[in-house]
Amino acid sequence: MTTEPQVISVRPLSKRNGFTLTWLGAFAFILGFSLFVLFPDLFALGLVFFSLGAIALVLGLAKVYEPETSLSIDENGLTYFHRRGNVFIGWDNIQRVDNPRITQGIETLELSYIGIKVKKLNPILDNISLRLAAGLLTEQRPLLVTAASQQEDLATLETYLGAEFSPLTLEGDRYRGVLAMFGHRCVMLDSRLGFHLYIPNDSLDREPNEFITLLRQRVAAHIRNSD
Repeated sequence: MTTEPQVISVRPLSKRNGFTLTWLGAFAFILGFSLFVLFPDLFALGLVFFSLGAIALVLGLAKVYEPETSLSIDENGLTYFHRRGNVFIGWDNIQRVDNPRITQGIETLELSYIGIKVKKLNPILDNISLRLAAGLLTEQRPLLVTAASQQEDLATLETYLGAEFSPLTLEGDRYRGVLAMFGHRCVMLDSRLGFHLYIPNDSLDREPNEFITLLRQRVAAHIRNSD
């Protein structure tokens, strides 16, 4: 009987082909620039290579600079690695894991994230870096708009955005600045979408439902071992 490894490291799908895309982008970028300089009559063709090369180069470098490991799973919990830092989520602090869903008309759509609802936000705010919190605030703008659209109330969104800058008190602890903003964002997303934290699907190395099952098994195993 095989036993499940104690530590699982996830290498994101988004990391793949980073160097290939970078080299192809650099080649197309240089070729396009060369056509501009050496063959003015081929300006249109040079513009195409220059533009596509610049885009591919930027995307390729973004892939290259992403962490080799996006997620690490061990007996204590889940660690999410980002180019701006990392954050740890203990199994004993996870209440629910699932695909976030929204309703559009009569349809229910799954968002391209893994949602994690925690029991307490304090442990997250106490161990997340300011740089990572600020980065996630920026990256989660589409989620913020999606959450606000569920009630089709832009005035509520404006009220929330104003409240983000106010201090946040949780379990007797008072947070200010970026940590307060990130905490307010987590609370707002939980109230609208049902989860505090969101892991993009392109951070995974497997199907989202398979990863959700894995996390649920680890949470259940932790509960059994704690009894």
